[in-house]
Amino acid sequence: MAADKIGWANAICQLRRRRISWILSRVKIQRALLSVSDKTGLVPFAQILAQSGVEILSTGGTAKTLREAGLKAKDISEHTGFPEMLDGRVKTLHPKVHGGLLFIRGNEQHEAAARQHGIAPIDLVVVNLYPFEQSVAKPEASLRDAIENIDIGGPSMLRSAAKNHQSVTVVVDPADYAEVARQIASEGDTTLDLRRKLAAKAFARTAAYDAAIASYLEKAFRLQSSAAGLPSALTIFAPLAQRLRYGENPHQAAALYGKFHEFFRQLHGKELSYNNILDLTAAANLIGEFEKDAPTLAILKHTNPCGVGQGANLREAWDKAFATDRQAPFGGIIAVNEVLDGGCAQAIAEIFSEVIVAPDFSPEALGILQKKKNLRLLKMLKPPREDGPLDFRSVGADSMLLQQRDLKTTGRADLKIVTKRPPTEEELRAMLFGWRVVKHVKSNAIVYAAPDRTLGIGAGQMSRVDSSRIAVWKAGEAQLPLQGSVVCSDAFFPFPDGLMAAAEAGATAAIQPGGSVRDAEVIEAADERNMAMAFTGTRHFRH
Repeated sequence: MAADKIGWANAICQLRRRRISWILSRVKIQRALLSVSDKTGLVPFAQILAQSGVEILSTGGTAKTLREAGLKAKDISEHTGFPEMLDGRVKTLHPKVHGGLLFIRGNEQHEAAARQHGIAPIDLVVVNLYPFEQSVAKPEASLRDAIENIDIGGPSMLRSAAKNHQSVTVVVDPADYAEVARQIASEGDTTLDLRRKLAAKAFARTAAYDAAIASYLEKAFRLQSSAAGLPSALTIFAPLAQRLRYGENPHQAAALYGKFHEFFRQLHGKELSYNNILDLTAAANLIGEFEKDAPTLAILKHTNPCGVGQGANLREAWDKAFATDRQAPFGGIIAVNEVLDGGCAQAIAEIFSEVIVAPDFSPEALGILQKKKNLRLLKMLKPPREDGPLDFRSVGADSMLLQQRDLKTTGRADLKIVTKRPPTEEELRAMLFGWRVVKHVKSNAIVYAAPDRTLGIGAGQMSRVDSSRIAVWKAGEAQLPLQGSVVCSDAFFPFPDGLMAAAEAGATAAIQPGGSVRDAEVIEAADERNMAMAFTGTRHFRH
């Protein structure tokens, strides 16, 4: 009998819990607090609330906008019985606001406390924050401007409402107005599933907001951990930009996050893949080296350049780039440094490519290339280097590597000629051309170059000599003679053998960082072969 009584008691408790849970998951919205800086869609949304019998509380400019539209809006100061003060810094930080958001519906103690202190429930909060990010992005923005655009009451209300999402609906994005309004108009409330989704979105927004403030103040107060400007703590928030079909391989899930679409706009073709995005950003970074140069075209495969050419026009640049390697470009990525014209587009259309990246496309080029339904065409809205000076990657173990981006450029004045024979004008031009390319080849990297084209590229080998052998072999396959070429190495030659192999292949000049303990031996080997060699003093490893 005792066991039966316990069983019945447990069953009754479960039924009560289910009933309370059901009641809490269907909370009729009677009162809403609207306080927004971005007033997009505000009035139509508020009109639906009013038609559904929802009392609207509001503040400042939001209340003014609503009243001008003929809607009733009760000032928050009237609701709390406490005036706005300190230039509006204190208006919603009040127990009647946060108590109305936070008290647990159905909890007898909470409801008794709310009645005792005259706290009415607030069932819906619509808040988007002071535009801090937009304010500090303005060139003329001062520290004072930044501080005044740090929202305090807004994030507090969002967090309170999101915490109590079992009963309270929180909206931080005007894009969610339509669904919230639809549910309120039809049912008088919102579903628990929607409230959960909106609560997570609210916390994501406050996290991003705090990250932006922390990042700005870190720089403004010069709190970086070193003179290089690296932060003492890494705060990152990157919203979902695009879901991808899969990652590097079909069994890996993947998505794209961040501001990618502020830099690239897809004009045509299939959805971008994970590998496409890696390749096209590598291509965009390489072609950025030639942003203000003669017409230049680069072809990449698996983030490595397989041919780069310059010419009087892009068609001529294509011919030179494609000649470096006629096999690898199939299924590759193409990037150009000026508007892609019809002549070049016609040549490119003769082979299969995955992606073409350009500052823009002429109507003729679009007409030619859009016939290929699988070819992705991307307009580069701005160079990726404008995203900022820092680069980071995940290394597992819940850790990140952060470094300054390799934006170092090398000009004639930066070169140190270390051999008896100085380079000719043609060799010097080839040095500077090839040096810009080798910077974007996976290490160990070797590039044989002429003044306006690559001739052979060796990438990613464990030995620099092996990379040189591959580059020489590639040039031979392409029937491009290396006699009179310049060999470019992303890091120093550790032994003379690498330079000697390049000389045997036909190179008459070399460009490298220098810095090896055997530099003297390497220089001596160059002098014995009447080669010209320049040291840059800069290494360009790319892992």
